[in-house]
Amino acid sequence: MLALVVAHLVVAGLLPLVSARSRRAAFAVAAVLPAGTVVWALAHVDAALEEGVTSTLAWAPSLGLELSFRLDALALAMIVLVSGLGAVILVYSVGYFGPRSEEATRSAALLLTFAGVMLGLVLADDLLTLYVFWELTSITSYLLVGQSGEKRESRRAALQALLVTVLGGLSMLLGFVLLGEAAGTYRISEILADPPSGGLVTAALPLILLGAFTKSAQLPFHPWLPAAMVAPTPVSAYLHAASMVKAGVYLVARLSPAFAEVALWWVPVVVAGIATMLIGGWRALAETDLKRVLAFGTVSQLGFLMVLFGAGGRIAALAGIAMLLAHGLFKAPLFMIAGAVDHATGTRDLRRLSGLRVSMPGLAVAAALAGASMAGLPPLIGFVGKEAAFEAFLHEGGARGWIVALGLLVGSVLTAAYTARFLWGAFARKPGVEDTPVHAPGALLTGPIWLCAGIGLALGVAFPLVDALAAGYAGRYVAADAEAADYHLALWHGLKLPLLFSVIVIVGGLLLHRYRGPLRTLHDRSPLDAQRGYETTVGALERIAVVVTGRLQVGSLPAYLGTILAVVVLFLGPTTLLGGVWPDDQRPYHDLAQVPLAAAVILAALAALRAKRRFSAVLLVGIVGYGVGGLFVVDGAPDLALAQFLVETLSLVAFVFVLRRLPAHFTEQPSARRIQLFKAALATAGGLVVAGVAVVLSGARVGPASASDDFIALAPDEAGADNVIAAILVDFRAMDTVGEISVLFVAAAGVASLVLATRYDRRGPGGRSDLQSGQGSPQHEEDVLG
Repeated sequence: MLALVVAHLVVAGLLPLVSARSRRAAFAVAAVLPAGTVVWALAHVDAALEEGVTSTLAWAPSLGLELSFRLDALALAMIVLVSGLGAVILVYSVGYFGPRSEEATRSAALLLTFAGVMLGLVLADDLLTLYVFWELTSITSYLLVGQSGEKRESRRAALQALLVTVLGGLSMLLGFVLLGEAAGTYRISEILADPPSGGLVTAALPLILLGAFTKSAQLPFHPWLPAAMVAPTPVSAYLHAASMVKAGVYLVARLSPAFAEVALWWVPVVVAGIATMLIGGWRALAETDLKRVLAFGTVSQLGFLMVLFGAGGRIAALAGIAMLLAHGLFKAPLFMIAGAVDHATGTRDLRRLSGLRVSMPGLAVAAALAGASMAGLPPLIGFVGKEAAFEAFLHEGGARGWIVALGLLVGSVLTAAYTARFLWGAFARKPGVEDTPVHAPGALLTGPIWLCAGIGLALGVAFPLVDALAAGYAGRYVAADAEAADYHLALWHGLKLPLLFSVIVIVGGLLLHRYRGPLRTLHDRSPLDAQRGYETTVGALERIAVVVTGRLQVGSLPAYLGTILAVVVLFLGPTTLLGGVWPDDQRPYHDLAQVPLAAAVILAALAALRAKRRFSAVLLVGIVGYGVGGLFVVDGAPDLALAQFLVETLSLVAFVFVLRRLPAHFTEQPSARRIQLFKAALATAGGLVVAGVAVVLSGARVGPASASDDFIALAPDEAGADNVIAAILVDFRAMDTVGEISVLFVAAAGVASLVLATRYDRRGPGGRSDLQSGQGSPQHEEDVLG
């Protein structure tokens, strides 16, 4: 399983080479691997529906860290969406992106990368592994929504999605840690087999739900999803209909068998889910952009799925799997239809579209099929899932069952209404609007649409296949009674209350669309605007950051150094004094040669405080460094001494070059006496604390064994080195050394870029200085400023 994930990432890295020859071919090549993944998953369907297929790679056994993957019924359903629809959408992208499209090159590689990390997420059987892939989906989504970053609205939408989902991901990580520690394992299958309880779990569950709510655009975190509609249509169809937005739903579905009976779990999920379903459906009725209608519809449907998976129960689980598949199979083609309409007419504004039912009849029929499934008409898979959803809560009865059932009924009426709005807006002939001129979309645009809509119809007729898959997941729940245990997905359950609910949904939705005028007035007066809440929150954080930065970042190096020393003295000093033990064998010095060297260091430091000339102060500071190097020599560490001497020499040379451009004498005015006394006291206390901590820590080693002994023993044989320090840096801690070198390289590159940028700004793009070119003149400034 890990090999499949890695293969996605490797091929994605090679796709730019294909794009260099043919940008469209890159999408075709990218579609092969997700399609192969679906074939692999279906080949293991029998094992997945029973005990599951597992794979584990221990990458840090001593720490208990491993990459664990598991293919079961829920993961199989998600793979159908993630990889199956992913392959279809990549084929659609071949026709959507032109041969000269600048977005095509990056989109092909990023879409395949996203398919790989999303595959890792749904297969993960370890909480930490799941978190890693969870955040990788947020990063790839940011890159896909933002595209090249040239458009301001794309940058804002990408940043909003990243901020919201990553914030939720961080809280989810904390919840995972608490849950893993409470369970004694981070393996998800083991947690489900023996669910933990207690205070840690009580704290963990809300944190985990926060991550799920932000990822799946639940109220009040939903605005990022409609804002992300600035992305190209294939990105919206894949991320925001088939895969990424279902990650939160998947997480709830994955953990609900263990915690569905806990009120702290199901109450927030059901309340947020119903509220999201209602608000999303309500907002979809007022949108005029086809993609935004679908976006708010997606928000509504995600709330529906949250309720089904979070409430618990065998019938609700059956309905959840059916609706999970149905949503992907009707929402992805509807997004692709919106893209095809935009491609053929140049607009997605339903107020300007007219007569497409006549000019694009094939696309209209495909849209009607997908829309019928979304509204819940038989014999499509959407009807099968919605009937089961109504049955789950009507069968449960009681206050909870009826409240949830009625909430789903109202939300489904809104679903039918915005479905009618989409079909009417895209394809109907509107009075007073001329027929929109079109050019027929190619087979690469319409073929994937028909495939998804056709599969939605086929699965509705072949509902036993969906029932078998759903039963593999629903089997984790204990049925409340014999009737619930015998319930199966079907097109016909008789003349019962769920069927009446389905009739009310269709009739109510059509009436709601027919009399939509007054609703638009109510919508305009609605006080609910979560997007404004997000913007207000971000603006408040920015203002707080400006205030805090203005208070703390005062532009004074002495102030920064004083702050660091104060923290060391106030926190490290008392801790060492109260908890540390002074070594019994501590002596003032170990070698007589240390005395003159220490005296030279002290005298040079005191003299540097009294120096009036900058160059004299630098030399005295250099004497301090050389004195410390001499102490290293006396202590038997010539390699450290050599490093110290080299650093001091290099520092002196750098200082000399800088001092050439500074006045010879210190020019600042002396501080007030009380400030000087405070600085002296703080510096003295800081020196004493650092020296005391060094002595205490040097005597804190207990026991016969230490890492140093192992390094000394292993250096000759394992590293082939007589110099232990060199062996540590190059062999034992090689990755640390590489990391430190990388940090230095990045810092050097940053400094070099700043220097070059400053030089470029001064000289101007033509190689001349601004004054030479006239751009730095006052008259030029007046011209620029207007």
